[in-house]
Amino acid sequence: MTYIPDYLKTYPNMNTSSPLHISLNRLYHGFRPHRHDFLEFSYVVDGRGSESINDARHQMLPGTFTFVLPYQVHELFTEPGSTLVLYNCMFSMDLLMEPGQDEGLLDLIDQNTLPPFAQLSGAGNERMKQLIEEMFQEYEGKEPWRRTMLQVKLKEILVCFDRYRRREEPLADISKHASRSSASIWPIIHYIHRHYQDELALSDLASRFSLSVSRISEVIKQTTGQTFVHFLHDLRLRHACSLLVSTDMSVAEIALEVGYGSYKTFSRIFRETKGVVPKDYRKMKLSQETLVQQ
Repeated sequence: MTYIPDYLKTYPNMNTSSPLHISLNRLYHGFRPHRHDFLEFSYVVDGRGSESINDARHQMLPGTFTFVLPYQVHELFTEPGSTLVLYNCMFSMDLLMEPGQDEGLLDLIDQNTLPPFAQLSGAGNERMKQLIEEMFQEYEGKEPWRRTMLQVKLKEILVCFDRYRRREEPLADISKHASRSSASIWPIIHYIHRHYQDELALSDLASRFSLSVSRISEVIKQTTGQTFVHFLHDLRLRHACSLLVSTDMSVAEIALEVGYGSYKTFSRIFRETKGVVPKDYRKMKLSQETLVQQ
């Protein structure tokens, strides 16, 4: 019997204008194998354990920072008699994209020759701990410019991590982190993320990346667990959900904005996926936000 790890598809605030959630967690017995289609970083505050990412295992100690990419299977283990205390931050790949730049910080994801974790110490660890604590306080608060500050903190944290691992990783050990399969798929995933609002077909991707339609369909399914069409719909509907909640745009305008040339097609796919039509989804989410604020 083939074992399939959990596929986690949601997190708090995912379908909003600021798709980011950070929390401080205590793991007494680790966390089961799982994967997800969003990015995640973790930072250990206390305790001891280990983590497996695509079958490669590393220790988790105070100061361990880990950056998990979408679709990677990972599992956490807590040492007997210990409690693993760590921050977890889940966020959309879109937050790494910067206007006017082709990739923004998405280049971080392309670093397949670098380790997905770093054991911080000394001044580097103190700085990282301070940044993450400040980010957590910002997330928990309601100060003006909260969303902007969270995105600034996120980028600063990821840049600090990348600089640290580049300094600390011995050149002789770099090759062991390389992954041919992930290296070949990420440019395709990036391209879909940047162009899902356009008319996009498998034949376009096949031509651009010099692969057959059947091969590019296969690698997308192997990586994401979804067909190209379902993957494309997921990206478009997440953007649509964010716009429904955070803007006054009409449903027809949103349909066009996220890549659907037909309002009827958008409404049908939205209803089939979410269980409600777009206008009812908007009412429901705005009503929930009002209750939370009271």
